[in-house]
Amino acid sequence: MVTFLLRRLAFMAVTLFAVSILVFGVSRASGDPRYTAMFQFSKGITKENWDALGELYGLDKPLVVQYLIWAGNALRGDLGISFAGKRPVSTVILEKVQATAELAILATAFAVAVGIPLGVLSAVRRGTIFDYLGRYYAVAGQAVPPFWFALVLILIFTVWLGWLPGAKREGWDSYIMPVLTLGSGLIAGILRLVRSSMLEVLDSEYVKLARAKGASARAVVWKHALKNAVAAPLTYGGLLISLLFMGTVITESVFGWPGLGRMTIQATLNNDTPVLSGVVMFATLCAIVGNTTVDIIHALIDPRVRYT
Repeated sequence: MVTFLLRRLAFMAVTLFAVSILVFGVSRASGDPRYTAMFQFSKGITKENWDALGELYGLDKPLVVQYLIWAGNALRGDLGISFAGKRPVSTVILEKVQATAELAILATAFAVAVGIPLGVLSAVRRGTIFDYLGRYYAVAGQAVPPFWFALVLILIFTVWLGWLPGAKREGWDSYIMPVLTLGSGLIAGILRLVRSSMLEVLDSEYVKLARAKGASARAVVWKHALKNAVAAPLTYGGLLISLLFMGTVITESVFGWPGLGRMTIQATLNNDTPVLSGVVMFATLCAIVGNTTVDIIHALIDPRVRYT
């Protein structure tokens, strides 16, 4: 188990190093980032401003030195200074993390609470109307664009019925539509994986043996079958962080939610390279930590994983 953990930690370090090189290279692909900051100067940038930006961001040094400075600062939590806001990028990100984390946690809890029972029901009642409805939703839920679903929710519950606020973060009712938008696609993915895993496990010999010994149908499904079918949905759980971040970009833009997704759109429109680089690195770190945590949990549940 210790060897497994050390390998996963080493993989985390290598992945972060590779992503940091990629992010730094992309940020310099179009040339000196000072050109993207010129929009701040309505009358044009002066030689003094150009030199000041170079000294502030370390852009007057060779690319290798720039990367080493940027990577070293990032390891200490310093992601640079925002072009638009003239504030530390880490501070800007931390101000928006809570709003995005609230949506992500609520959407994940909603998706797990709904997706797992629906997947189990679809597998246990295979060939029935419940199975057909579950399979239909598993396809439709991942095919429907999130922005379209969000706009439909706003049209129905805000414009027509006037029950829910359309674009604000005030009160519990403002969370309902964003959570439904984020959770709908996650439910479809969890439902599909749980159903396929359950179908495979329900036909296994040890499940037939449990039934032959007189175990109740509930015990067979929830204690024996689901426990061994959770591997695939658990692996999918590691991808939820990346999927949630991509989903929040769209969801927060539609609902005007003051989180990382909306901030990313604004930084893109403002050509704010430091903020974009910081958000990508932060999202990558969250995804890597999430995947590693899922791998560790998977190893604890299934000891065979430790040796592979």
